[in-house]
Amino acid sequence: MTEFATREMRAAVPAGAHERLTVLVIAGLAWSLVNFRLDLMRRMVANGHRVLAAAPDFDPETESTLRAEGIEPLSVPMNRTGLNPAQDLKTLSALRKLIRDRRPDVVLPYTMKPIVWGTLAARLEGNTRCYPLFTGLGYAFSDPNPKGKRRLVRRIAIELHRRALRSVKLGFYYNAAELHDLRRFRMIPEQTRMVAIPGSGADTERFAPTPIPDGPPVFLFIARMLRSKGLEDLLAAARILRAEGRDFQVALLGPTDTNPDAVDEGTLRQWHESGDVVYHGATRDVRPYLADSHVLVLPTRLREGVPRTILEAMSSARPVITTDAPGCGETVGDGDGGFVVPVGDVDALASAMRRFIDDPQLAARMGQQARARVCRNNDVHLVNRLLLTEMGLERETPAAQNAPGKLAVVGAVA
Repeated sequence: MTEFATREMRAAVPAGAHERLTVLVIAGLAWSLVNFRLDLMRRMVANGHRVLAAAPDFDPETESTLRAEGIEPLSVPMNRTGLNPAQDLKTLSALRKLIRDRRPDVVLPYTMKPIVWGTLAARLEGNTRCYPLFTGLGYAFSDPNPKGKRRLVRRIAIELHRRALRSVKLGFYYNAAELHDLRRFRMIPEQTRMVAIPGSGADTERFAPTPIPDGPPVFLFIARMLRSKGLEDLLAAARILRAEGRDFQVALLGPTDTNPDAVDEGTLRQWHESGDVVYHGATRDVRPYLADSHVLVLPTRLREGVPRTILEAMSSARPVITTDAPGCGETVGDGDGGFVVPVGDVDALASAMRRFIDDPQLAARMGQQARARVCRNNDVHLVNRLLLTEMGLERETPAAQNAPGKLAVVGAVA
């Protein structure tokens, strides 16, 4: 454990600083509790709090992991992408019963459905310490001028947020675009204090730097297999470079999806068999694939929160090529740990990839910049300290106040 991480963990356990509270974390997918929030919940437990973790679709491995950390998993029915009112009412009813039975002192819901139904359930059951964490507004808000079904979904989402969040006093958000829409559509009360959080954070010890491998560059894409993540743009850029005779590989890592925007398994197989890409499928541990790659490429067309894949790649000393979509470009910084290209600009994407192919040392140089940037801005201990002190679950100690890279509350009051 590094000296910095050790100091952070000492700062996380201020003896006698707080009474023991019960904290309920609500997610839209059980695995995300381990993948995105485990360090945060560990820190809550280290501070002496009782932690409940509610989500649908628990599997034995996820349950076992949480219990081993002293966290109680609680299954709730939830369809994270569906629009069935009857199913959503079941979710609301289950969350109300859970809150009524367990009486949590603090509720922390994240992603859209947990925020809407978890916050509404908390308000109806009289819990005023509910702090929604907006990690990205997603499908309904990705198009500035939606039509048809997407427009209807956005209208419904706006109204649901207004009803559910009208008593919220404090919330968290990942990027300015999300805050802009929350304020613009009056989805949160005008007086609600909103605190900027630089993503879910990267575990900079677990995602330690690894050497850049020998051989032709490997451009690694990690995400769900969605066209809106820029998959077809990446394929088109790769074809431009292959037509020039350049030697490299494009690797895809991530699950297929039921989303209408998804690339189906047959198409992925065709791309793989033609040699356009190497498709690795899904995994719960991306580290070996990062170690075998040179550059992470996420040419997304979507508004993102702060993509975890970008943070973990940067922490592993891998440069990143991404777009200027909200949540991406500002995380990387054009020329500082990677390159930022305009959304949908295939020629610019190919040009950025070409620079790594033509300069074999560039990935290592920019990878070191990426590592320094993520340690300075997005270390998971810094992020979690900010969340917990704002929620009153941890008292800021002199050690924390003087720690390097201390996060500021950017735009705390919009």
